[in-house]
Amino acid sequence: MPSDPQLPPNRSALEPTHVMRRRRSGALSELVRQVQERERDPDDGYEVVAVPGEYTAALPRTAEDDTQELPPYIVDFGSDEGHDQGDARGRQVARTTAHGRTSLFRRTAIAIAAVAAALAGFSAALLLTWDRDATDDKAQAPPPAASSAPAPSQPAAAPDPDGAGTLREGDSGPEVSDLQERLLRIPNVYEGGTATGLYDATLTAAVARFQLWYGIRGDESGVYGNDTRNDLESRTAS
Repeated sequence: MPSDPQLPPNRSALEPTHVMRRRRSGALSELVRQVQERERDPDDGYEVVAVPGEYTAALPRTAEDDTQELPPYIVDFGSDEGHDQGDARGRQVARTTAHGRTSLFRRTAIAIAAVAAALAGFSAALLLTWDRDATDDKAQAPPPAASSAPAPSQPAAAPDPDGAGTLREGDSGPEVSDLQERLLRIPNVYEGGTATGLYDATLTAAVARFQLWYGIRGDESGVYGNDTRNDLESRTAS
């Protein structure tokens, strides 16, 4: 440490007693010898050069060793110098603390940003997977089944105004034969007719004649309906 110029020195200054310099080798053999002796040479390639006496003759010799340990330098924080050094040390500590806090905040911000980016990527991947699954389900869904509701029934045929079991021209069968046989019992109604079982024009004319002669008004002319049937059956019951 630099000494205070206002205080007298309490000890003599330390001066070098010898100087070490590199050896100068001009031959290869000398280099080989130096390499071989390097392990045994504690100076590791250095040689001792005597210091001229003019530098050491004027120095007073003391009983102490040539090499002395300097006393520790203690800073008095009560003095101006100590106060300045304390302020400097405090500012250095404050800068170090602020730098540490800034580094910690920066690392924390980077970590938070990395976690947020990872969460955003995971959420995006999850949404894409969900959309793809929903699209595949819609593509693989079977077409809706046809409605099993029964078809609307055909409207029922209007009831025959001449009554059930009505016979008309073009019909055939045993009921037509029965009609012909009954008309043959009525005089002059079905003259020349036969029980053929076919409702032809001759039978139609005979039925119309019977309705006209006996005043039957409930059935269509020439049609063997309920009113004509009841009247004819009542007249031919015997």
